Amino acid sequence: MTLLRGDALSAAFDRGSGTYDRLVAASPGYHAHLRRSARRLGLADEGRGLRVLDLGCGTGASTAALLAAAPHARITGVDASAGMLDRAVAKSGLAGVDFVHAPVEELADRLLPGSFDAVFAGYLFRNLDDPDKTLDLVRGLLVPDGRLAVHEYTLGGSPVHRGVWNAVCSMIIQPAGRLAGDADLYRHLRDSVVRFDTAPAFAQRLRRAGFADVRVLPLPGWQTGITHTFVGRATAEEGRRS
Repeated sequence: MTLLRGDALSAAFDRGSGTYDRLVAASPGYHAHLRRSARRLGLADEGRGLRVLDLGCGTGASTAALLAAAPHARITGVDASAGMLDRAVAKSGLAGVDFVHAPVEELADRLLPGSFDAVFAGYLFRNLDDPDKTLDLVRGLLVPDGRLAVHEYTLGGSPVHRGVWNAVCSMIIQPAGRLAGDADLYRHLRDSVVRFDTAPAFAQRLRRAGFADVRVLPLPGWQTGITHTFVGRATAEEGRRS
């Protein structure tokens, strides 16, 4: 299957937005893992005085995780899917968040360089046409030494990890997606993970993009070796590393 990209992926998320929260809530650890990754940003003083970008915020699950970790931060949530974003905007607990409907590729024209002290990206990078270009953009949006945390399905590299992921998708995720009428979206979920970077490869991608102190942190439960948090610090140097 060809992976969904751009407008086709946004449209699939629009269609799936009505059942998305219910389906992900059925995944053990889904919200707890997002909160753990948000805490790994290491935002001091509950985020007071800090500007945080939630890139690919979806229905606001990652936004809620950021608010739990840094309730006093000023958070901007961005997503390319209007349907997903409508769900986030409607949640009373996210009333203080600034939401922006835009593809990540347009943010260079809409947000100023150095606008954020930290960026969080949950389940985003495997869905992009050009992850490297987005990492360059993110580094530009961050202040020097600004923090990045990426929460992503990235297989650890072992055949066991791939086997567990494929089994869970075949027996649970894709059947649930078909019942919800979103078979294409959840087939994309399975294939996009298998085709994306392994965890070590994505860490190297971050380093090439100019992020320092990159760490790959595991998450517990069935997602061990499947979902990771990547944290790093934006450097001020020009250009990407070779």
